[in-house]
Formats: sequence, structure tokens, C-alpha cells
Amino acid sequence: MGAYFEYLHTVGFEETNLVGNVYYVNYLRWQGRCREMFLKTKAPEVLADLQQDLKLFTLKVDCEFFAEITAFDELSIRMRLVELGQTQIQFAFDYVRLDPDGTEALIARGSQRVACMRGPNTRTEPARVPDALVRALAPYTEFAQV
Repeated sequence: MGAYFEYLHTVGFEETNLVGNVYYVNYLRWQGRCREMFLKTKAPEVLADLQQDLKLFTLKVDCEFFAEITAFDELSIRMRLVELGQTQIQFAFDYVRLDPDGTEALIARGSQRVACMRGPNTRTEPARVPDALVRALAPYTEFAQV
């Protein structure tokens, strides 16, 4: 498996349901948060571009669950690049519980397809993935050698 960008998260009570396990929509939020932190730390030029006319539209998102997690579980959300097209990007996400004894458990796996768009809201059109984003994503290819 290739290198990944890692976002660390501690589950809070507000992310759980009445039964005490994590409500499914939070997994999708964490994908978005991981992607945001990637842009902040690895591609700040893209953040500036987003304040102009670049838009990143999420076209598809999914998540497959393998185990339940609860409040105060420590997670590593690991994002890899699966596909880089001219105007679209496909990411994979592994949700890994980091146990106090140092072991790790894969609890869920997800994916996300994003389209790059430019222009005003009434005339938004597909746009090439910005060069700065291509460069930032290069180390995180799913098929890279480690």
C-alpha cells in the first residue's frame, strides 16, 4: 500500500448516538476534515485558489463499516490518492482505531470522488486539477512504493 496523509481524531460524545456508537454520518465528515487538513498542510496554494474561483465539488462518497467505535476512541483517518484525472480526483480513506497497547484495527474504509470546477455559480465549468494540487498529491498515490 502506498503512502498516506494522516488526520488524527479523538471521538467525542457528540459524535455518538443513543446506543453509544459513532453515528455513520461522522465518518463522511471525517473524510472532509482529512481532505481539508491535507490542503491546509500540504497545498496551501490551493486554499488561496479556492478563495478565488476554484471549487472542489464532491461527486461521490461512500463508506464501508467493519467494526463499531465509541467515544474517546483514537482514530487515524488515512487518505490516499487512487486516481488523478484531468478534472477529477479519487481518494481512498482507511479509518484505523489506534489502541492504547499500540495495536491498530481497520474499522472502516471509504472513498470520495471530487471534481475541480471554475467560474461563477451560474456558469461553473470543469477545470483542470491545479498544478499545486497535483504536486501535493504525488507522494500519496495508492500504488506508490514505500
